[in-house]
Amino acid sequence: MTDGSRSAPIRPSGAAGRWRAAVRAPPGPWCGWASRRAGPWCGWASRAGGQAHGSLPAMADSSTQSILVQAPLAEVAAVICDFPRYPEWADAVKLAEVVEAYEDGYAALVRFVLDAGPLADDYQLEYAYSDDASRVEWHLAAPSKMQKVLNGSYDLVEDGGGNTTVTYTLEVELTVGMLGMFKRKAEKMIMDTALKELKRRVESLAKA
Repeated sequence: MTDGSRSAPIRPSGAAGRWRAAVRAPPGPWCGWASRRAGPWCGWASRAGGQAHGSLPAMADSSTQSILVQAPLAEVAAVICDFPRYPEWADAVKLAEVVEAYEDGYAALVRFVLDAGPLADDYQLEYAYSDDASRVEWHLAAPSKMQKVLNGSYDLVEDGGGNTTVTYTLEVELTVGMLGMFKRKAEKMIMDTALKELKRRVESLAKA
């Protein structure tokens, strides 16, 4: 492709399933959960026995936090996937723009403009999705003014009663050095805010 977008991945043979080709963002919804598989640069192996295997860098030095959302998994996933509307409910996000999308409409590359007081940044994240909508992964496409590393994921588990536990895993490395204890505290603050805002958004839409 000559317009700077990602070239289409080679379709695997046999039972490997459908793969998603990244193209310039087309019109249409960014979510509509069904059976999907990401392209090779952010690909997924088949989910067997509930075990997901993503291709993002291992997050050994990461933080994890969970929250219970009173809504089905599909409704939580729909909010997570609707990037252009993030500024409506995530206070620090001033812009979320889908730059590239897979051929089925899922966002592949998203630009964010963030203003969280001392942390103001303009950066892009690459996304991958599991087949059953229970996991979303992302990583920093390139270092930004404030961030050297940003890897994260949402894992969604529905309890059968219409509620979903959302587990957020995050690894952040800023361009300015930070002691380990302060880095971990910053990650936990980011996750706590993001999860509470996500819960409030999903549950408010469920009641509307």
